[in-house]
Amino acid sequence: MPSRPRQLALDLPVDSRHGIEDFLIGPSNEAAYGLVEAWPNWPESWLRLVGPEGAGKTHLAAIWAKIAHAWTVSVAEVTQDSVPHLISGGALVVEDCDQGLRDEPALFHLMNAMKAKGGFLLLTARSAPDFWGLRVPDLLSRLRLAPQATIAPPDDALLRAVLVKLFIDRQLIIDAGIIEMLALRMERSFAAARALVDTLDRLSLERGRRVTRALATEALAALFPA
Repeated sequence: MPSRPRQLALDLPVDSRHGIEDFLIGPSNEAAYGLVEAWPNWPESWLRLVGPEGAGKTHLAAIWAKIAHAWTVSVAEVTQDSVPHLISGGALVVEDCDQGLRDEPALFHLMNAMKAKGGFLLLTARSAPDFWGLRVPDLLSRLRLAPQATIAPPDDALLRAVLVKLFIDRQLIIDAGIIEMLALRMERSFAAARALVDTLDRLSLERGRRVTRALATEALAALFPA
């Protein structure tokens, strides 16, 4: 009997929702959410949002950007020439400040100029500025003065909720028992949850069948070998 042909897994965009109603709150991110939500009553013009990869920094920053009518740029887009334009809106998100190349004098200028304008700046990163390898002492000192909102790795309940949300974003229906198994056996991080759901989505499409316990076990073994 001929085997069933596999479907081609196309790299289609995922409906990843970044609305305030889609942000799942738990003990690991409640304080960060509260500090971001407290805008414009921040203790400073700047706020650092710190957390591991896939923790929800971009989602939380997008919520604030919508409320504050802020633009969002990567740290690589901050240059001396771009600063006047970047501060013109009075609110700005600068993503991944600890990643890749950055113009440190320009970032220092941006922080000073935004404060002088009376605007607000939200800076996202995976770690505190002491670990960024900064070479401009004044920038490091200024960043240390910025209040920090920290997102920690998720607790069990939040991890399960994140898995459910990621599957819903991909329009996949998963049994509660499979969610429980995944949460117990996977790495404890949002990035791992995203990788796991991506893998199961791809395997489900390739095999032409729903996500089963056997498929979940295969994905876990591939991503998190014992």
